[in-house]
Amino acid sequence: MPLAAAAGRLLCARRCGSLLRRRAPLAVCLRAVSGGDDSRRPPPDGLPREPPALTVPLKKAAPTAEPTRSQLRSQPSSRDRARRDRNLITAVRAMEEYLMKSGDLEPLGSTQRRSPFENEPPIRVYFRAEVEQQAIKKWGSLERLEAEKRKREHIQLAHQQALFSVKKVLKDYRRGQREKPYYTQVEEESLRGSSHVVLTAVGINAINALGKGVAFAVTGSSSLFAETLHSLADTANQVILAVGIHKSAQRANLDHPYGYSNVRHVASLISGVGIFCLGSGVAFFHGFHALYDPAPLGDFLVGYCVLAAALVSESVTLALAARNIRRNSRRQGFTFWQYVRQGRDPSVNVVLLEDMAAVLGVFVAGSSMALSAATGSMVYDACGSMVIGGLLGTVATFIIVTNAHALVGQSIRQEELERINLRLEEDIMIRGIHDVKGIDMGNGLVRYKAEVDFDGRELTKKYLKSQNLESLAAEAARLDGSEAVEQYLLRHGEAIVDMMGAEIDRIESDLRKAFPQIRHIDLEIL
Repeated sequence: MPLAAAAGRLLCARRCGSLLRRRAPLAVCLRAVSGGDDSRRPPPDGLPREPPALTVPLKKAAPTAEPTRSQLRSQPSSRDRARRDRNLITAVRAMEEYLMKSGDLEPLGSTQRRSPFENEPPIRVYFRAEVEQQAIKKWGSLERLEAEKRKREHIQLAHQQALFSVKKVLKDYRRGQREKPYYTQVEEESLRGSSHVVLTAVGINAINALGKGVAFAVTGSSSLFAETLHSLADTANQVILAVGIHKSAQRANLDHPYGYSNVRHVASLISGVGIFCLGSGVAFFHGFHALYDPAPLGDFLVGYCVLAAALVSESVTLALAARNIRRNSRRQGFTFWQYVRQGRDPSVNVVLLEDMAAVLGVFVAGSSMALSAATGSMVYDACGSMVIGGLLGTVATFIIVTNAHALVGQSIRQEELERINLRLEEDIMIRGIHDVKGIDMGNGLVRYKAEVDFDGRELTKKYLKSQNLESLAAEAARLDGSEAVEQYLLRHGEAIVDMMGAEIDRIESDLRKAFPQIRHIDLEIL
């Protein structure tokens, strides 16, 4: 028998060698070595017979086109797919990415997770793998889904181009009516006060510009010409401020997630540049021109009357601006001039400084006209025009500098920042804070950022207090094998991470209650 077996193996080896020389398939060679078709050989005892493998003739692979971005996205690698299958997505994302409807999601399993938005209830989420399988069942394949998405995108783009302007405005307006107010009551009162001051100044300065222009036409006074330019520049700049106040009250959106509060600083900066160019520059130029080519003296009585009326009206707007700044500075813990120097309310600051320059300008213009009438020389009147130009230049420089600092990113007061830090460090979950920043966003709003060292032991203690320790101990005692231990630890680890998120929400809520001026809080875990 051993000799016969050896002869059989030698015969099979020779047969396989001849087949290989003729480039026969490897399966044929193996079948020759094994002594024939494996499917006809009886299986070992106790094992079922395996079905014969299907033989499919091989064809030459056709050249494939380069996969598109959507195909790459819809056909991830096995590792990426395994990671994505355990991801959770909201119903909105399921409808957007997989073109599902609410009825399509009802058969799927779901769970509740903590909402990323403040003071919002938990959100319902679905497993991405189940949503994707449901989408394949609905659309047939992921390729058909991508084709339908591209088709809908083209239809939506055409619709947006056709009905772009009016419907969007109406839709945003209706949505804004349903949303809760963006500003608190204190912030709304501040904006309302600033708007009242600016609109009052617009009306009074427009009337003053008209009266001073008529008086200049009658008298030919250079000082009155400078005052006319002054009032015109104030009117135009305060219109810009009113637009800035209106724009800054808009709610945050996707394009501007931190809101439009800095628009007031932009409008004030434009006003400062306008005052410097239109007011100061033209007043200086006219004063120098009057020195070299003085105009004949006229009747200054009309000019005196107009200046007296302008003094009264400018004093009214100056008092309104000063009262508004005094009220807001006390509310935010500043002195009057600290509030002005730091540009906390740029719109009212511009009105205050412009009216101060206007009141001084009225005295300068009246004094210059009186000296020119007494001496018969127009030199004093020309010098009065240049003095008014200097006043406007000083005010414009101050406005430009303060608003430029605010736009770059001005820090809040150190005392206020230390109070916020102290309140944060008093929390039992906080071991330490680092890299703290408090930025003034305008409109009395603050953006606070800090890197937080969380106390893991305190967090774990709080989690354990919410659990039944006897049940945990009994469950741990029943663990058998590394896989059971892994699942046990994963479940509780995930719960602890969720509790950390809830603690961060609590800390942010406490900070906002203690410091209502904080609009955005960014806490980064070390």
